Amino acid sequence: MRKKPVRQLTEIAAIAALYTALTLAIAPFSFGEIQCRVSEALTILPVFTPAAIPGLTLGCFLSNLIGLSMGANVAGAWDLLLGTGATLLAALFSYWFRRVQVRGWPWLSLIPPVFFNALIIGAELAFALVPNAPWDTFPLFAAQVGIGEAIAVFVGGSLLYLALTRSGAARRLFAGSMHD
Repeated sequence: MRKKPVRQLTEIAAIAALYTALTLAIAPFSFGEIQCRVSEALTILPVFTPAAIPGLTLGCFLSNLIGLSMGANVAGAWDLLLGTGATLLAALFSYWFRRVQVRGWPWLSLIPPVFFNALIIGAELAFALVPNAPWDTFPLFAAQVGIGEAIAVFVGGSLLYLALTRSGAARRLFAGSMHD
């Protein structure tokens, strides 16, 4: 069953709004050298719906734009492009890996957000904060971002996946786009 465009746009908008609200609600922890975006738990949503790809991407862009205007986004304007790009890549790969499951769990879909954010945001922070020696500090920034991302994705995303599947909410919320 194909979704109606209005329903799909509504899903995209709702995911983007939720991502933005969760990111900005704890803005001091969402930006910086050591960060843990609770909103990154939502990166499990491409397992349920392709609408999560543009939803997460738009939510990340808006979060980074508002964070930049508030002065919270230490990476600067580059985060609008690079941070959003990392989220887009993560969402695409999570969607592509959605059917690869171990004992009914989409483990492979949890890895792209951690990988792309550690790599891209780690490099972005190294260049933004230590422009004279970015490659000396890149491993540290990548590890810090990766650890925060792993917490949000493996703990938060797994709990969200569990809640959506066990309660049946995923089937109700994402009717017409679920992939069995």
